[in-house]
Amino acid sequence: MGLLLLGLVLLLPGVSGLPFYNGFYYSNGRDPGNGHGEGLFNGVKLVVETPEETLFTYRGASVTLPCRYHYEPALVSPRPVRVKWWKLLENGAPEQDVLVAIGLKLRSFGDYRGRVHLRRDKEREVSLEIRDLRLEDYGRYRCEVIDGLEDESGLVELELRGVVFPYQPPQGRYQLNFHEAQQACEEQDAVVASFEQLFRAWEEGLDWCNAGWLQDASVQYPITLPRQPCGGLGLAPGVRSYGQRHRRLHRYDVFCFATALKGRVYYLEHPEKLTLAEATEACWEDGAQIAKVGQLFAAWKFHGLDRCDAGWLADGSVRYPVAHPRPNCGPPEAGVRSFGFPDPQTSSYGVYCYRQR
Repeated sequence: MGLLLLGLVLLLPGVSGLPFYNGFYYSNGRDPGNGHGEGLFNGVKLVVETPEETLFTYRGASVTLPCRYHYEPALVSPRPVRVKWWKLLENGAPEQDVLVAIGLKLRSFGDYRGRVHLRRDKEREVSLEIRDLRLEDYGRYRCEVIDGLEDESGLVELELRGVVFPYQPPQGRYQLNFHEAQQACEEQDAVVASFEQLFRAWEEGLDWCNAGWLQDASVQYPITLPRQPCGGLGLAPGVRSYGQRHRRLHRYDVFCFATALKGRVYYLEHPEKLTLAEATEACWEDGAQIAKVGQLFAAWKFHGLDRCDAGWLADGSVRYPVAHPRPNCGPPEAGVRSFGFPDPQTSSYGVYCYRQR
């Protein structure tokens, strides 16, 4: 009976109900007008402006995600608003809170705490500045402005400049479920690539016949030169897709994404060839650490690392980067060559080290 009466009361005109909920819990007791006949409920529209183009930057840099708002028609008097920034995640995961601001009071969340603040250099600007960008910071961000019962939002796409590379573990081809693929990329100073990143890599010439996990738990592979073992000769070049796969039961390789480095990768000049353990120790004695696969790819892509000497990496693989193809240095295309995973105790090679700046 009580619920029925509550429902009838809420339906009556002029009777105040429960405070409005729209992502935040608040009750606005102010007159929405400003004394001049202007107000959000008097034909005035709140508009949020964000850029349509994707913003590109590098790991370790600072970036500003632009966001401004205005009213149509314009209001004379300033109005207090609440601003919220959050990041949209893949795979149906809930949004990740980044920052909330009410007036001059700010609160940041999670890994963004201490790295973000609101820029208000211009009138009604509520842009988000992120410092010391991390690999996982790329993606889509939403800027929401709330004025009383009205709220509007806009999206900003942030992309890091980087390199996509296929990865398989020492156990061989198609050994990783989705969660293991995520861990494998993280261990190589990388993250699982998004479809957009893989597609961009395909446009730049990436051709790989082994299917790999992507960030949205789909499995795909890029083909620039159609051939029988890679989907057949009858298909046009493109990114082939197996669609969404079971994250725990299905096993594939993975496409990882690494971005520009804050340090330096180099081939260690050493009088002797080394086992994996000796190579790890040699880098440490040189004030560095043995390089990871993602670091070697980033050094090749962004710093033009070019060396025709095979060297150990942290995962036990042996590779070498070629920026300028030449005779007796592998295939005619630029890239990172791989010798696979030799026996770490009986095989001897050079080593690639990484020194943090």
